[in-house]
Amino acid sequence: VSDDLKNWTVVADALAPSESPAPDSWTTWTGSVVKGDDGLWWMFYTGTSREDSGDEQRVGAATSTDLMTWTKVENNPLTEADPKWYEMLDYQKWHDQAWRDPWVFKQDDQWHMITTARGITGQKYGRGVAGHAVSKDLRTWEVKPPLTATESGFGQMEVIQISEIDGIPTMLWCSGPNELTPELRAKFPHGGMFSTVGETMLGPFDPNQAVWFPHETLYAARAVQHEGKWFLLGFIHGPDHDFGGYICDPIPVVNNGKGLVPAENH
Repeated sequence: VSDDLKNWTVVADALAPSESPAPDSWTTWTGSVVKGDDGLWWMFYTGTSREDSGDEQRVGAATSTDLMTWTKVENNPLTEADPKWYEMLDYQKWHDQAWRDPWVFKQDDQWHMITTARGITGQKYGRGVAGHAVSKDLRTWEVKPPLTATESGFGQMEVIQISEIDGIPTMLWCSGPNELTPELRAKFPHGGMFSTVGETMLGPFDPNQAVWFPHETLYAARAVQHEGKWFLLGFIHGPDHDFGGYICDPIPVVNNGKGLVPAENH
């Protein structure tokens, strides 16, 4: 916990893997936290299972009244990839069944969940999409078609976030260099953080219009608002080499109308 995004106090772990068999018996990964209409806090997170060697990702949830003590809901997982719209586990196509990093927000009296996922058409390194599910109560979810199209140039769009930044609906994500098309890899050899803008919080968003954030090692960053200004907080040295497992100091950013750029440049 922190008051200034720089000085942090480590407290008790919020979540841990469940005992087997369970949809999160292997790992509990990235997600997001929202406050429900009844005041209860919800943490949506990625779970993988020992029963399938951790290669099939699903989304679960835990709740809390104080943001400190969390209890997993009984009906986990709440969402998983629907083969009608999303690629299932096929090692000839990709190394896992992507449905992770849930980002949840409310829009037009409905909750929306955005996930890292892969579509069912297009070339290998163009199938990365923003998975989409909707709910009225945070408990029961309906998986919908992707929020973005395939042929994006991204094999996967990790840790997606959609927020209104500087008054502009903004989609933020990361991608490693080995998950880009050869054309994008030549342009962005380190991969990293990307963003684009849309007309509404539900887009349309076009990853082909992405703006790269000029930082060679920043990864899996979230945009966080503090005292009216926006900052990126993310891992340094990820995802492939020299991963340190620590979060950077806040990086001031602004939206230039096309995506996120360092505030110092404006």
